[in-house]
Parts: sequence; C-alpha cells; structure tokens
Amino acid sequence: MELVTAVKGRRSIRKYKQVDVPQNLIAELLAEARWSPSWGNTQPWEFYVLTGECLARYKEMSLEKQAAGETPAPDVVMPAAWPAPLKARYEETVGTLLTAQGIKREDKAARNKYYQEMGSLFGAPCLILACIPQNSAVEYAMLDVGLIVQTICLLAHDKGLGTCIMASAVLYPDAIRKIASIPDDKRIIIGIPLGYPDPVFPLNHFDRKRAEISEFVHWVE
Repeated sequence: MELVTAVKGRRSIRKYKQVDVPQNLIAELLAEARWSPSWGNTQPWEFYVLTGECLARYKEMSLEKQAAGETPAPDVVMPAAWPAPLKARYEETVGTLLTAQGIKREDKAARNKYYQEMGSLFGAPCLILACIPQNSAVEYAMLDVGLIVQTICLLAHDKGLGTCIMASAVLYPDAIRKIASIPDDKRIIIGIPLGYPDPVFPLNHFDRKRAEISEFVHWVE
C-alpha cells in the first residue's frame, strides 16, 4: 500500500469482527513499528498486549467502573479546557458520530449504550497499551509515543487490521496495572484496540474532516 493511501485511508474502527489476531502478526507489527523515530533514539516506549482472559477481565473492570460512575484518574490528565477552535472541531465530530448512529444528544440511554461499547473496546480482540517510565522526560517521551502509535496504526491498516487510538481505554490505570501486571513505575499513556474491522459497519467508514492547510500552515520567507 502506498504511504499516502494508508494515511488518508486509515480510520478509527468502532466495530470489530469476532476473530482473534494471531500473536505472530501482532509481533510482526510491533517489530516493524519499533523503527519509529524517537528523541536521541531513546525509544522510551513499552507495550503490554492484552488478549484472551486478560482482556476479558479488563473489559469487565471497565464496564463495572463506568456503571458505578467512578471518577477516572488517568496517568495523563486530560485537559480541563481546549482553545475554542479545537473544542469546536471535537464537538462537531462527536455530534456527527452520534447522529450517524441515529443517537440524539438528549437520548441518554442510547448515548450510554454507545459509551458501554467504548468501554468494551468496540469488541476488539486485542488491546495494546503504550507506556513510558514514570521518571522519563514526559514531554519528549509523549512525543515519541505519538510517533510510534501513528506508525502502529498505519502498519495495521496496511495489514488489513483496524485500530482506534483511545484515551478512554486508560481511565483507570491502577486497576489496569493489577489486571495486566504492569509495574507501578510505568505510566500508562494510551490504549489501541486492534482487530479485523467489520466491513459493513457504517462508522468504520466515517468520513472525517480535516482543516485546510491555510488554517495551520504559516509561510515565512
């Protein structure tokens, strides 16, 4: 697959086939992704790959905490506010996603059902958790994680797999550490559900928007 085709064609997958991804294919994917650049070649990332019973326990925990209304406490604190233009893009995207499923903003039951699907990772048979050391230079390490996560997603797309980069997958890090045997000295950054996309699910073909380059590129001569 041409790189530009992968970049433009990759989507956030929100429904997966109930088919396991072979471990050797996941290993191949991560082995290729490790060539992503990092500051000073530090390669600060570590990955925990959850499948099978471990993933089932994770999903059970996630849904239980969601149902109980437990306050999330992610290792990477979500921003309290966004600049107005970024907030507008986010709200437009969320609104479009809900509308595409026939969910009205005032329909709390339907919205909760969608959030439960998020909590179960949209049925993905695998979850990749990206971590960095607690004592790392966080700003640099976070940038490096972003680079390799993008690489993972593009390689997955090239191999016929789907992904969805989800901050909501790491809302309860203390519970996740217990389930996945992640040491306390690791900061859990982001979760990436991985699996074979359901080809007929409409949201898997969601036509997202991008800003024109005139909105974010500044030419200086």
